[in-house]
Amino acid sequence: MFVTIRGLATVAKNATPKLTDVLIVGGGPAGLTLAAAIKNSPILSGLSTTLVDAGDLGKVTSFHDSPPEHFTNRVVSITPKSLHFIAERAGAGDFLLRDRIQPYDGLYVTDGVTNTILDLEKPSMLEMIEILNIQSSILKKLSQYDELLDDFKIVDKTKVTKIESSDPKDPTSWPLVTLDNGDIYKTRLLVGADGFQSPVRKFANIESRGWFYGTFGVVATMKLQYDPFKLRGWQRFLPDGPIAHLPLPGENATLVWTTTERISKLLLDMDPKAFASLINAAFVLDNVDLQYYFDELEAGKITTEELVEDVKFRMDQEFSKLTNDTMIDELYPPQVIDVKGDTRARFPLKMTHADSYCSYRVALLGDAAHTTHPLAGQGLNMGQGDTEALVDALEKATQRGQDIGSLLSLEPFWAERYATNHILLNMADKLYKLYHTDAAPVVALRSLGLNITNNFPPAKNWIIKTLTAGTEF
Repeated sequence: MFVTIRGLATVAKNATPKLTDVLIVGGGPAGLTLAAAIKNSPILSGLSTTLVDAGDLGKVTSFHDSPPEHFTNRVVSITPKSLHFIAERAGAGDFLLRDRIQPYDGLYVTDGVTNTILDLEKPSMLEMIEILNIQSSILKKLSQYDELLDDFKIVDKTKVTKIESSDPKDPTSWPLVTLDNGDIYKTRLLVGADGFQSPVRKFANIESRGWFYGTFGVVATMKLQYDPFKLRGWQRFLPDGPIAHLPLPGENATLVWTTTERISKLLLDMDPKAFASLINAAFVLDNVDLQYYFDELEAGKITTEELVEDVKFRMDQEFSKLTNDTMIDELYPPQVIDVKGDTRARFPLKMTHADSYCSYRVALLGDAAHTTHPLAGQGLNMGQGDTEALVDALEKATQRGQDIGSLLSLEPFWAERYATNHILLNMADKLYKLYHTDAAPVVALRSLGLNITNNFPPAKNWIIKTLTAGTEF
């Protein structure tokens, strides 16, 4: 093993760097969209572009060639603006699997303590789309480019092992990026689309600040009892965190349930029927009922059959207070009858923001620059907004004959995005903290605010504009 490692190091040391104008690290939505937008731009298409990713992008492409029967659990809410950028400027519109995308017409938000509501309505306000649909569609577009003719290359299943300046004494010198296959790239512009732990951000000495919430997001793909009466998203704020029930095509929906570490483990391990029953309960019953079920399940004092029967009994009691069945469809999401067991997963929730999105010859996109709580559904949209702004900045710089890696070229991108993202990040953070309590004074104030907002059209319209534009205020 020692000989192999030493041999690889020797090859890397003696290797002649390969030159590229743009080197993108990361094959997620932001990195792939940037690569496609550069190659699809009549102004930037002449830039030699290389994308490096540690994962197997061939497996991502297989999603497009042979889509799974059930929907995957990595589903995001995408704005019309972000979808247009992917479809038109990145050129992936003809490849998107439209039958797996679901537009929806609003969001029905309730306070789980007081049942105060905020009802947001707008036709095709947002659309639900699987991340793999985005990635595989863009990869299909990128496959049209020839490595020699178009000067574009994807290097997957390969990790970045080292990033350094070609001249340590000159901060404006081109970065050298060493890969674990022994190749070294020398690039005019290094783009970090490489996630929360971004090696590119660390190379640029850009500080990222924030915190973990100590809670987890549980995701799953749900099977519904029937097609939704209304195509809208449902969100209920519980003391442990919000639960969101969002539509997919047909009798399908996706779940994002924010809760404690203890409960998140319980939700992942329990029988799918019990999980489905608790999802239904979370939108109808009081939090004290939910906590009772969690305690009983954890102690092994209740079976799945007993849980399902008891939840149904208590929910029927709540439904009996309504005057007709139509009100049930108006106030509550469609009942979940099953959860695809292999789609359940959890992830820790955090909020972080980099001090800057650029340095000499470095630009950061998406999670490398910021991470947010999923309650506002803006994570992917913020990343796409970054990407579009960077493309705009590079096009202007190229038209003016500027060096695309200079701060003069990159700072307009950072200036455009930082304030907007800062507002969205803080909005999600404050909302989470405001609703992550059942303290009486806070509950009273937030309920009053929600009531006023729900009955004041200009405020509702501002919220809708913020959610649908994703990046414009």
